[in-house]
Amino acid sequence: MHTLWDDRFARRTDSIGSSAIRELLKLTSLPDVISFAGGLPAPEVFPIERFKEAAEVVLTEMGDLALQYGTTEGYQPLREMIASNAGKYGIQISADNVLITTGSQQALDLLGKIFINRGDRILVESPTYLGALQAWNAYGVKYITIPFDDDGMRTDLLEARLRRGIKFIYVLPNFQNPTGVTLSRERRVQLVELANAYGVPIVEDDPYGQLRYEGEHIPPVVVLDDEIRSKEVPIYSGNVIYTSTFSKILAPGLRLAWVIAPSEVIKKLVQAKQGADLNTSTLNQFLAYEVANGPWMDTHIQTIRETYKERRDVMLQALETYMPEGVQWTHPQGGLFLWATLPENISTTEIFPAAVEKKVAFVPGTSFFPLGGGENTMRLNFSCMRPELIMEGIKRLAEVIKQYL
Repeated sequence: MHTLWDDRFARRTDSIGSSAIRELLKLTSLPDVISFAGGLPAPEVFPIERFKEAAEVVLTEMGDLALQYGTTEGYQPLREMIASNAGKYGIQISADNVLITTGSQQALDLLGKIFINRGDRILVESPTYLGALQAWNAYGVKYITIPFDDDGMRTDLLEARLRRGIKFIYVLPNFQNPTGVTLSRERRVQLVELANAYGVPIVEDDPYGQLRYEGEHIPPVVVLDDEIRSKEVPIYSGNVIYTSTFSKILAPGLRLAWVIAPSEVIKKLVQAKQGADLNTSTLNQFLAYEVANGPWMDTHIQTIRETYKERRDVMLQALETYMPEGVQWTHPQGGLFLWATLPENISTTEIFPAAVEKKVAFVPGTSFFPLGGGENTMRLNFSCMRPELIMEGIKRLAEVIKQYL
């Protein structure tokens, strides 16, 4: 229905829609629904006691600073800690290459704000992270898509797309949201080489990189990019902008993430952030530093890995046990999600209401395709539900699918 306000909104709001996932979560918030829909960490692994201790220390010893405005760049000790930790993965940077943001979602929005002109083309995987599409739709972007297989983005198809005038490439190389697949080392190298050859920057989104449950660690794209550059350059000045978050390793309620980029990109992001929120929550940054600093963090991440690996294994086992013939799924080596593909004649959007009636929920895959498609796919989250609920939920979901087969 047309209202008085419809003619008053900016034209760019025409391309802004509600998150399909957020809307689905409203339907699945009833306590008796087994939900595989959200990308939620398990509350059982939240370090609540350590946060209590950290809050006591922060408020007692530095409350006057923690409750005050902070710098836009972020709390200096936290930025230095992130720079130091990045060094363990081969990313040689200083705190000047780090910006603290209010969640990864703000990082994506700020990147859109400083890079995207209306009509610019961005290359994304298809499917890709819905939150990135939401962040950039308002800027009038056009998407060029590239398919995936079990080794991630099909880089053999990349060069033809780069000839079409791409502003930047967006990639989630580790345990991709929504598919759970990982970009192989060989393809990461090919991605870096082609991006450099065509002068196209890469945005590497890595929220799950520390959550690997099997297989060998693969260097981040930002590291492989840095390796091909002259070591005469003492400070990182590469072609990759890297983002990560505390949401999956501490708690999403902190709304804390970070961007690693060349210093001139950080400066432009800082200017954009000043117009958005002045600075990320000072108190949350102090708390995160107090909680995460020191050897405790390695032990905590290992606990998360063990918890999620068990749940992933249970979901894979349940799919094998209950799903009818014709349903396929990915085998993620880490992260929070796997991706299921049903026979082509079945629409997961159409079966969703029947699934909710059976008290089980998922996310229909079509939401993750920027140009449409994927009607027979779904994303399943395994991190949030306890093992016995995963088994029961997949059993219910399989029953629904069998009805439509």
